[in-house]
Amino acid sequence: MDDSGIGAVGLRAILDRQREAFLAEGPPSAAVRRNRIDRLLALVLDNTDALVEATAADYGSRSKSAALFAEILGMISVIEHTRGELARWMKPAALLRAARWVGLRAEVEPSPLGVVGVIGPWNFPVNLVVLPAAAAFAAGNRVMIKMSEITSQTADLMQDLAPRYFDDDELAVVTGDVDVAAEFARLPFDHLFFTGSPAVGARVQRAAAENLVPVTLELGGKNPVVVSPAAEIRRAATRIAQGRLVNGGQVCVCPDYVFVPDRQVESFVETVKSTWRAMFPTIAGNPDYCASVNAANFTRVVGLVEDARAKGARVEAVCPAGEPLPDALSRKIAPTVVRDVTDDMRLAEEEIFGPVLVVRGYRRPAEAVDYINRRPAPLVAYWYGPDDADFRTFVRSTRSGGVARNDFAAQMIPSAAPFGGVGRSGMGAYHGKAGFDTFSHHRSVVGSDLPFSITGRAAMPFTGPMRVGADLALRRARARTRHRLGRTSKGMT
Repeated sequence: MDDSGIGAVGLRAILDRQREAFLAEGPPSAAVRRNRIDRLLALVLDNTDALVEATAADYGSRSKSAALFAEILGMISVIEHTRGELARWMKPAALLRAARWVGLRAEVEPSPLGVVGVIGPWNFPVNLVVLPAAAAFAAGNRVMIKMSEITSQTADLMQDLAPRYFDDDELAVVTGDVDVAAEFARLPFDHLFFTGSPAVGARVQRAAAENLVPVTLELGGKNPVVVSPAAEIRRAATRIAQGRLVNGGQVCVCPDYVFVPDRQVESFVETVKSTWRAMFPTIAGNPDYCASVNAANFTRVVGLVEDARAKGARVEAVCPAGEPLPDALSRKIAPTVVRDVTDDMRLAEEEIFGPVLVVRGYRRPAEAVDYINRRPAPLVAYWYGPDDADFRTFVRSTRSGGVARNDFAAQMIPSAAPFGGVGRSGMGAYHGKAGFDTFSHHRSVVGSDLPFSITGRAAMPFTGPMRVGADLALRRARARTRHRLGRTSKGMT
């Protein structure tokens, strides 16, 4: 489907075709849902090499091996888990089981929403549209995808591939500029799923609100890391350094700033820098060193570092000898540690989304927790160290989309684990059953074959026995509540 120059009318026509097909079909069977998921997987797996090549071309320099792992292999286990469980998730949940014997039947039935819109990001342009689409298919929906215009070669390829596997009333892939994206967000979908920045997410939510469309927002944030006083410092520093450079730091779950015990800061920083040197002895001509996706992001990240330097921060870039970095032509920025960051620096407030790591010292873990809690809730909070009392206090005392201990993105390892943010890092979740539930409406279905009306007692006329019964029920409820409060309030402040 060629959507060059597509506007609101063309987008609405696709939506109308999908909605008509959805209504004509009714809730699809488990077999149909699995078939759609299989075709979606086939689209990706049959064309893996071409998709990886396209993402590398969009970036200019991006490891094809890393793209294969992050874009393709990383999604398979989640999709297979969803495919294997969807028939069980589709089953209605029975309520009031004992009442069935007397003629009262109640259940909650997961039903498809209809047509789901997915607005994808540029950092993982394949993975982060395919995963929500698979969840939407599992729930029985039709799907429209708006690919990111920033990774245009990947977008064009996905658009070309989709009709080989799907009719456009099942899955439609749309490309186009920011104006197309804005029109897409204003469509009257049954659900809209967006992955991207909080600033753009706010605009998407405002657009969706015009039609009261529910949204799931998968956003970013400044993900904090606390290195425990009991951590093995070299191991922690090595893993954090590696995690910071995944996709050139352009990942919503990358560590953004790290709290390290004061006495171990120097050792931590030296290990981080030595890890980076070993990972990338060359950068400028190294195709495995990920570039900034475009000039705008390159300029923004360089600006964050220069703003911090100008205001007194200590900036330590790990540049291979003879390689002048940052380089605007290749859009490559050397891995960089920044210390002595103060609140008046942009680096303290803005999500970095680049190969830059802020390091802070602390005396007590409570200092780190207090700092984290004074800022918007991140997508993930990291802890490096043992699962001890300090870690459990950290989990209880902080707010984040997820918590990972001792490994980058560990909260995403279980295929059944929900993935999503909280507060400014997002709303809603997907992966596993959370994705199925996100794209389903859980509808109560209750029927009575009793010889009398249960709810009719709330209608006129109100007889004497009805008033006595109501008064008795109220007295019992009050007595129960007072009894419970009497037992518990003595030990509460």
